[in-house]
Amino acid sequence: MERTGTILRGRELEPVEGRIVIDDDGRIEAIEEEAVESSDVILPAFVNAHTHIGDSIAKEAGGGLSLEELVAPPDGLKHRLLRQASREELVSAMRRSLQFMRRGGTAACLDFREGGVEGVRMLEAAAEGVEIDALSFARGSIEAMDAGDGFGASGANDADFDKERTATRKAGKPFGIHAGEADPSDLNGALDLDPDFLVHVVHPEPIHLERIADSEIPIVVCPRSNLVTDVGFPPVTELAERTTLALGTDNVMLNSPSMFREMEFLAKCSDLSAVDVLRMATINGAELADLEYGPLESGQVGRFVVLDGDSDNLAGVRDPVRAVVRRAGVDDVREVVLDP
Repeated sequence: MERTGTILRGRELEPVEGRIVIDDDGRIEAIEEEAVESSDVILPAFVNAHTHIGDSIAKEAGGGLSLEELVAPPDGLKHRLLRQASREELVSAMRRSLQFMRRGGTAACLDFREGGVEGVRMLEAAAEGVEIDALSFARGSIEAMDAGDGFGASGANDADFDKERTATRKAGKPFGIHAGEADPSDLNGALDLDPDFLVHVVHPEPIHLERIADSEIPIVVCPRSNLVTDVGFPPVTELAERTTLALGTDNVMLNSPSMFREMEFLAKCSDLSAVDVLRMATINGAELADLEYGPLESGQVGRFVVLDGDSDNLAGVRDPVRAVVRRAGVDDVREVVLDP
């Protein structure tokens, strides 16, 4: 198969006019530069690097509540609502969120999965028939991690996660942990675990920035969620100078799982370039999750999004990367190619 338009090629997301050719094995055979009639924009598929889609049963619940009142286990609002919902309700709500993400060009999400082994099974059920890699970073037990794709720890102040960290190493699975969301008190504890990635890091102090630079541990930032829960805005410029950043939408209760909205918000509230933000939403997330797709270049698995460059919203765009990050939305998506 092939598609034509302006292709955002390679890690630098360089806009080139031409065609992308996919072979019978679903890999990119070539990106050929040539004049084409198409005004479409072709970009790598998104990877939503931090979600809690179990919260899909409680969209926009809890207005005005603090972060602790909203999500702290065991009695935060989300946990009470999760306990009250049936398995059928939870699976159906999660499936709707996965379908929305897929329609908006998301190839994978890294879900911090509540509910132990059964929570992992529910996400598997929700993803059945939906063309998306829904990865379970299970919480609650080593058994849940064994059933899922990795372990997602709530935070170093909540428990001692040494056993879980050892188990992930033995299983060859990634370990992620929330850190520095409401305050810096759990950052050293999280860093001591040598995680594969941190989530949030809104409140790093100089010592934490130094440790992050030394370890180069990737960080997933979720700026819209941090705004809604009133914990602050992550120092993305300082973090990006020290390590690799990826982008996540966090709780579906608080935010739509739209990578377009997350990119636009981050780009307009920070000094990061459009290329940096788009790389965070696509290539960096894929690499963090050790997925076999990412940049659009020869030999890579061809998973990409085709935007209608002649939509009412995008017609006349002069800078395609900036337009993808700051202007485009789900309505501009012409096609999502996840299984060529």
